[in-house]
Amino acid sequence: MAPGRLRAWFLACRPKTLSVSLSPVLVGTAVAWHDTGTLLWLPLLAAALGAAFIQIGTNLFNDVGDFLRGTDTPERLGPKRATAEGWLSPGMVKAGAWLSFALAFLCGIYLASHGGWIIVAIGFASLAAGWAYTGGPKPIAYGPLGELFVFVFFGLVAVGGSYYLQTLSLAPAALIAGTLVGIHAAAVITVNNYRDLDGDARNGKNTLAVRLGRPAIRRLYTGEMLAPYALLLFLAPLGWPASLPLLSLPLAIQLVRHFNREAPGPVFNGILAASAGLQLAFALLLTLSFTI
Repeated sequence: MAPGRLRAWFLACRPKTLSVSLSPVLVGTAVAWHDTGTLLWLPLLAAALGAAFIQIGTNLFNDVGDFLRGTDTPERLGPKRATAEGWLSPGMVKAGAWLSFALAFLCGIYLASHGGWIIVAIGFASLAAGWAYTGGPKPIAYGPLGELFVFVFFGLVAVGGSYYLQTLSLAPAALIAGTLVGIHAAAVITVNNYRDLDGDARNGKNTLAVRLGRPAIRRLYTGEMLAPYALLLFLAPLGWPASLPLLSLPLAIQLVRHFNREAPGPVFNGILAASAGLQLAFALLLTLSFTI
């Protein structure tokens, strides 16, 4: 049974993974609070909303883009997509994507007035990259750079930009934290592309998973899940609070085992959601590390 109109829009926004864009804003703000002892609420709120709108817009462009390119077929193993299922028309989904970007742009106007030209550059680059992920003649999602895209924009840029909005400067700790959060964010894309590998290969979507094959991607996912815990050593100056994210390590190990044990199929929808949840748990614990 097809969902109602509001439910269809809700599912098209892919709410289970929206934490990927929100958690780095929290982390970057926490690092800034640790360094300055102050918290600017309006930049935090505008940054969180802007990041969420950019991700929603990117998701909607991906929904309609994959449908128009013939990538979303009935054989697709992932969750049902609004355009492919006929819940929403391509024109409606594309309009929703542009509306999300427009709302992100409105948030960016305030952020630019506060943070200056650096924030202007980050904002335009983020919007352009969000559109280019599935749009344009050579979409990022149709090549091997999807994981790198997510690492940069949902790790380094989001954390570093959030720190800058609070302090109008940049510190090594913010880039380290951005690296940790970004690696886990990239793992979410790795799960998605591993699940869809066979269908993507048939449809000419040459993701990193298609290029490297399943054995290599299993090793990549293992590294993405575990590397941030090893890199916590770079936050040793924080003292014992730097070890708090280790509380999520058992979940990461469980996900690695699950990923490597399961045969490709719909079960990876659950692994994808759990990977996003792990990224959120790690980010919240990292936020706590900088605030206690």
